[in-house]
Amino acid sequence: MGAMAGPTHSLPEYADRVLTAAEVIPPGRVLTYGDIARRLGEGGPRQVGRVMALYGAAVPWWRVVRADGRLLPGHERRALERYRAEGTPLRDGTAPGDMPRLDLRRARWDGG
Repeated sequence: MGAMAGPTHSLPEYADRVLTAAEVIPPGRVLTYGDIARRLGEGGPRQVGRVMALYGAAVPWWRVVRADGRLLPGHERRALERYRAEGTPLRDGTAPGDMPRLDLRRARWDGG
């Protein structure tokens, strides 16, 4: 890993573990921030979210999602393009004109 780290900076070990977990999520599937924290046995959703905010551009960031299925604020259109290209299960928004949400029941990866 360490694609974002410069030659004099090393990626924190926890961040490396989060990014490695994100890299193995297959196309069309997702894990929540909390799912990754549980898999690592360390930290929580906020810590995973912080790692993704700082270093996530180096991995398929759109596959690490909020537990409510809402698309990442500020990145909705880019994420939606990726989800549609990968065939990630989506649900329509609750009101006309709403952004779709992830269908977590169908999109969540079981790690198998």
